[in-house]
Amino acid sequence: MELISRILDGSIPESLRASLPPSGLFGPRVTQDDKIARLEEVPLLEECSRKQLKAVAKITDVVEVPAGTVLARQGEPGNEFYLIMDGSARVELSARRRARLKPGDYFGEMSLLDGEPRSATVAADTPMRLLVIKRRDFATLLREAPELTQSILVTLSRRLRQAEQALR
Repeated sequence: MELISRILDGSIPESLRASLPPSGLFGPRVTQDDKIARLEEVPLLEECSRKQLKAVAKITDVVEVPAGTVLARQGEPGNEFYLIMDGSARVELSARRRARLKPGDYFGEMSLLDGEPRSATVAADTPMRLLVIKRRDFATLLREAPELTQSILVTLSRRLRQAEQALR
């Protein structure tokens, strides 16, 4: 029953998504080499060595979702970090505050860092292919590639400044 209701509202949690067959929205399955090649293009990971990128690729899952899928819902617990490979998403912070995410952008790190619920709702505007890192692997990611911690802190700081500006 949950599967049907989640399909209808556009949000399929990771636990159910893992049991579904791959959607094939973007063609053939992504190999480890494909993951590494795509990770090399992501600004967040530009300081990583090939060895670190291999370690990151190992702990990521490739998830494809159709347009309209809710990937994160404001106020709900967050258990995944998402990196967009293909497609775009919209971020809804409030009824009037929205942003757009594109390939190379990421989200979900805040809940994994502080354990608090999601601060925004993120939904796929188009079909999307994402690299997903589960909560248990996120600490491994930061250990394997410590440069990411600095990049994530810069992004969080930028987001905080933008939020402060919007309040003024």
